[in-house]
Amino acid sequence: MKTDSIFYLLFQSSPTLLFDLLAQPPQMGYKFTSVELKQTAFRLDGVFIPPQADQTVYFVEVQFQNDKEFYSRLFSEIFLYLRQYEVKSWQVVILFAKRGAEPENRILYQALLESSQIIRIYLDELDPGDKIGLGIIRLIVIQEREALDQARKLLDQAVILESGSREQLIELIETVLVYKFPRLSREELRQMMGIENLTLKETRYYQEAKEEGKLEGKLEGKLEGKLEGKREAAPALIRLGLTNHQIAQALDLPLAEIEQIRQITES
Repeated sequence: MKTDSIFYLLFQSSPTLLFDLLAQPPQMGYKFTSVELKQTAFRLDGVFIPPQADQTVYFVEVQFQNDKEFYSRLFSEIFLYLRQYEVKSWQVVILFAKRGAEPENRILYQALLESSQIIRIYLDELDPGDKIGLGIIRLIVIQEREALDQARKLLDQAVILESGSREQLIELIETVLVYKFPRLSREELRQMMGIENLTLKETRYYQEAKEEGKLEGKLEGKLEGKLEGKREAAPALIRLGLTNHQIAQALDLPLAEIEQIRQITES
């Protein structure tokens, strides 16, 4: 599963998820983005930029594999950011798939890790309670045998929400399942969950893409990872207002190719 892309879509779609993870009241106006650090090869993929300069900047890092250089790379990127940008307050939120994904050798960074600046969350221990956004995050890390039952419960929660929120959450749940079960088609997943009535065809994404003249087969090709289907789906995502970086992440296409498609689409 390409977890970086999944989390990028989750936080782009619902920035208040961060505050659910932190068990804090939601703060409105934050923009989730990636930041290219000047004159370096570093990129911070998860930065919550506050609406006001005196508010906290949140760095979010997702780590699913054990990497002994993880902390050295992460803190290098963060302190470069702090040098290049004016920041009044900052905090780091690290989302580990499980405790085993955290590097064991961290003595050099122990003081930082024990400070209030750093929050470590182990997703396999996350209790989502009644928060559907946290339930979707939890869905990413649970075992496949549990995932479909969990998805059914999340869909039951989603259907009682207002139309716009319901469609967005159903799309996110389906997207996580497609990544989690790459050998199954979206139709097979729907049948296994018994949710034929909650199909992609009822969501805003599908309807607006279809209005742009996209064939259903091409949309399904995109969802199955076919290159041509991805390219055909990109203009619809552009018209929905997604950024080039978000589209490149979602479709797993080069950023330069998305930029070319946008030029053609908007010309």
